[in-house]
Amino acid sequence: MDRRKFIKRCVMGGCSAALGAHAVHDFFVEDNAGGGLRVGFRNDAPAELWKWSREAAWYESRGEMVRCVLCPHECILGENDRGFCRVRVVKNGKLHTLVYGNPCTIHIDPMEKKPLYHFLPGSAILSLATAGCNLRCPNCQNWEISQAKPETTQNMDVPPAALVDATARRNVGSIAYTYSEPIIYYEYVRDSSALAKERGIRNVLVTAGFISEKPLRELCRVVDAATLDLKGFNDRLYIKLTGSKLAPVLRCLEVMREEGMWIEVSRLVVPTHSDDIEDIRRMCKWIVQALGPGTPLHFLRFHPAHKLQNLPPTPTDILERARDVALEAGLHFVYVGNVPGHPTQNTVCPGCKETAIERDGFFIKKFLLDKGRCACGEKIPGVWA
Repeated sequence: MDRRKFIKRCVMGGCSAALGAHAVHDFFVEDNAGGGLRVGFRNDAPAELWKWSREAAWYESRGEMVRCVLCPHECILGENDRGFCRVRVVKNGKLHTLVYGNPCTIHIDPMEKKPLYHFLPGSAILSLATAGCNLRCPNCQNWEISQAKPETTQNMDVPPAALVDATARRNVGSIAYTYSEPIIYYEYVRDSSALAKERGIRNVLVTAGFISEKPLRELCRVVDAATLDLKGFNDRLYIKLTGSKLAPVLRCLEVMREEGMWIEVSRLVVPTHSDDIEDIRRMCKWIVQALGPGTPLHFLRFHPAHKLQNLPPTPTDILERARDVALEAGLHFVYVGNVPGHPTQNTVCPGCKETAIERDGFFIKKFLLDKGRCACGEKIPGVWA
């Protein structure tokens, strides 16, 4: 049974026997501040666990039911159910992940592609993903893997130790957990990052940040940087575009800052969806107050994809207007992305207004910082070595 049919059956009262009275009370009565539907896919787990399965972190047993507490959806699942993210299933009364060491894509990218402009610029980063996601963005560029079950993708056998060894052999200094949503392959990210950190390899999350606070804090101990896609700045837009809520994402950013991670924020500007200038203004003011004016912000051009192929690419003048608003709000480093050759891809010193880093697309043409300082002496926030 798919998720939509199950919800309909719940509303009609047909799920009482399947869930049990305690779980039905949870589903309909208890508050869920994260805004998730708290139910995944009924009776959709594979017949057997496979070699890429592990008992999941961050779940609670509640009688015959399991509550996943990794992300704010907090799916309530019974035996053989699959979570909203498509990668967590209940077998023998325990929650298991199906994505431990089985990436479906691996590439070596330039750091700037993440996008990260103030974190080891010009360096290479090994990038990987598994299937699955805990959001439902209609504009997703990687929907073939983010909206897929791990049983349906072509997977490689790369456990954490092998991943770190391969990265070290290639003299690549960082690993990015990216393309889909790294939060849903949490255990793989956590264990790989811990091993990488021991070898002096940096770890990066490319994430939408829809994660609960306790697992996030544990992850922050082994992850060095994150580039977070802030979809908008109101719940109406978040529900429409992702099926989630804004508050946990803002809390994610605050926690990352508290834990000392390097953070850059991006916003994909989708025409008629997330291009409202006043919403952008509110977002920029929040970033200045909560994260600081030195937080880099990337406005990214939308290109038609997935369920929004009817929309045009974002007009460049909208991106430039958004950048102006961000600068007016007090942010020092605001970039326009996905527009090849756009002059705002350079890093400009807020002190002397001279170009400190000149870029051509994803590549560095000039790097004029000395130990993170401009020639004028101004310290540029970031991780430079």
